[in-house]
Amino acid sequence: MAKIFSGIKPTGVVTLGNYLGAMKQFVELQEEHEAFYCVVDLHSITVQLDRVELMDNTRKLAALYLACGLDPEKSTIFVQSEVKAHAQLGWMLTCIAGMGELSRMTQYKDKSQNSENIGAGLFVYPTLMAADILLYGTELVPVGDDQKQHVELTRDLAERFNKRYYETFTIPEPLIQKEGARIMSLTNPVKKMSKSDANAKGFISMLDEPNVIRKKIKSAVTDSSGVISFDRENKPGISNLLEIYSLSTDTPIDDLVERYKDSNYGTFKQDVAEAVVAMLEPIQNRYHELVDSAELDAILDAGREKAEAVANKNLAKIEKAMGLNRKRAKVKK
Repeated sequence: MAKIFSGIKPTGVVTLGNYLGAMKQFVELQEEHEAFYCVVDLHSITVQLDRVELMDNTRKLAALYLACGLDPEKSTIFVQSEVKAHAQLGWMLTCIAGMGELSRMTQYKDKSQNSENIGAGLFVYPTLMAADILLYGTELVPVGDDQKQHVELTRDLAERFNKRYYETFTIPEPLIQKEGARIMSLTNPVKKMSKSDANAKGFISMLDEPNVIRKKIKSAVTDSSGVISFDRENKPGISNLLEIYSLSTDTPIDDLVERYKDSNYGTFKQDVAEAVVAMLEPIQNRYHELVDSAELDAILDAGREKAEAVANKNLAKIEKAMGLNRKRAKVKK
């Protein structure tokens, strides 16, 4: 049984891509591993957000975690900012990170090119992410391809710390799901599905109503060949829909290709939409039961206590390794 850590930012809409690429895997991993799943709200404040909106989004994401199948009896589910050790270790790791390696992070380079007013938080974002991972003795980190670089930096920082001080950190490995790790936009299937898409038809929200989902999938960009086959390079639109259908129904893609070999795109899209609607219906129902409930608060409170117990114990060891434990006078007998 390995230790797992992962988290999602509470920045508003949670997309179908978030679920199929991450949250669905979280649910599967909790069956075999010691899992810590976090609402990483500290990461969301690298951009300016309305305080009430952030609080609401944090609650909504936690409710979706549970509605999707995360079980507080099997996983530790909590809010990042409620465990103060995350921020403290983030600063400690920032102090051993280099300016050069942080400036080479893809996320920083991409976002800093598009804005003149970039906060320092975005620059040191990777060291906080490293703290999130290392604080729990994490061995496996479920991430998408776009986050693999952050795990590699985490490994580098852990190894540097272990050599500079003494062996303290477990060196984590990225766990990248082959299918579903990168669900693509419905309007531009060579780009990752994202809530920040300027065209709302490009993504499906986990809370979209059934008819909205049907319309979005019906209008999804495909190609003109009319042949339903899986080919990411030459048929990205149909391949993306096949992947969504496969993950929504746990049906192998090859079986779907065989089933629809004589069908047209319209029929196929309709069936994809119904599969997504059917998958999301119980999740949406459970979400609405939880989001304003005392049950959600009780689960998050218990998760915070469990996370704090592990985090504080490990932080004490890390502080000792760095010399951040005050020497006390020897009491004369």
